[in-house]
Amino acid sequence: MSTRYDVAIIGCGEAGIFAGYELMRLCPSLKVVTLDQGSDIYTRSCPIVAGKVKECIHCKICDTMCGFGGAGAFSDGKYNFTTAFGGWLTDFMDAKEVMDLIDYVDSINVRHGATDQVFSTDTPAARALEKKALEFDLHLLQARCKHLGTENNLKILQSIYETVREHVEYRFRTSVASIEVLGTEGYRLGTDRGEPVDCRWLIAAPGRSGAEWFSNQCKGLGLELINNQVDIGVRVELPAKVFEHITDVVYESKLVYRTKQYGDQVRTFCMNPYGHVVAENVEGINTVNGHSYSDPALQSENTNFALLVSNRFTQPFNEPYRYGKHIASLSNMLAGGVLVQRFGDLVSGIRTNEHRMSKSFVRPTLTAAVPGDLSLALPKRQLDDIIEMIYQLDKLAPGTANYDTLLYGAEVKFYSARLALSGELETALPGFFAAGDGAGVTRGLAQAGASGVKVARVIARRLSEQG
Repeated sequence: MSTRYDVAIIGCGEAGIFAGYELMRLCPSLKVVTLDQGSDIYTRSCPIVAGKVKECIHCKICDTMCGFGGAGAFSDGKYNFTTAFGGWLTDFMDAKEVMDLIDYVDSINVRHGATDQVFSTDTPAARALEKKALEFDLHLLQARCKHLGTENNLKILQSIYETVREHVEYRFRTSVASIEVLGTEGYRLGTDRGEPVDCRWLIAAPGRSGAEWFSNQCKGLGLELINNQVDIGVRVELPAKVFEHITDVVYESKLVYRTKQYGDQVRTFCMNPYGHVVAENVEGINTVNGHSYSDPALQSENTNFALLVSNRFTQPFNEPYRYGKHIASLSNMLAGGVLVQRFGDLVSGIRTNEHRMSKSFVRPTLTAAVPGDLSLALPKRQLDDIIEMIYQLDKLAPGTANYDTLLYGAEVKFYSARLALSGELETALPGFFAAGDGAGVTRGLAQAGASGVKVARVIARRLSEQG
């Protein structure tokens, strides 16, 4: 026996949350359900964060990646006001609409406790930094940014959850196993709970952890997929003083460089001043990420950021997601989890071991990382790109290429194979929409939330037109 709803939302990461929020605001009488394989915002608990274990034990459902808030719930909450990075929404609508949506989502966050403080890039110091970077062929992408903070991000999500749960039904610890087309009646979602869910309108916002599952569902439904990219790299950790002159001016500094050896694009990503390196589980694969806290008492003496090499593939290869997982699994195989190596050892062709690590002036914030050799895990091309980028960054931030700079691997950013979508984020199947990171539409909190609002407004408008 199925239960029927007006709208069903798959996933309650940023896109799914704000789709539900906007539907609640515009159409409070609608019967809306959100299904997620994870838990609510209060009961999500990673055993590592809770101090129960020192390394990933491969929980069946990863509480770091799944549940209310998605992968962003335990992030440091960087909210970027830009169309230049963070997704591809400008492929579907004009830049002004995207920025209006981003600002709207921010206003909701503020209503629920987010800071008003914005790090602006339109300052003399930021412009001078941009000019200095260009002298070394480094391109600084400028964007206003808010830092919500890892601890504050959770409080904001809890407040939003308390508001939305009054109007949206949430089914946690419920995995969607299948999507079935019911013709003019809409769609049926098969679940691991045995009770199907029928709906007239379907919003797929599966998040990063559901990207591969969603891609397979789309193939089964005959929906056209556009081959996408995967970003492979490392997380760099060094003394905060090395990057202070940059992070004090532009909190979220994104520096892009095209390597001379291969012509590949390498970029910094997810800059965490005074932050901590953390492990992240993506469908049983341990990757690495970074956090930073607003509270000075929780900060470290280090700054960490990702260095990512973008890889785009052509036919006949069409499984970039599996390729990225395979690369990450190699470092897992060598280290039993996350691998760490000193930059000087990497360049010298020496494996970092516990003895060499004990002599390092830079103390790792991810103590569970195992010293090893990244050259045995990452492809040579990507590793050459990363080494060239570190030497280039050293010109702008002297000390980046120090012997004891730490490199953690692997950091992999997965992108779902993108669907062919209309300007309203609708698939070729009427009433079936896709939003957020896992659907290959966005990358990051701001545009993910914006995509969810966009889809909700489309549904509300069509319902209004139908009378």
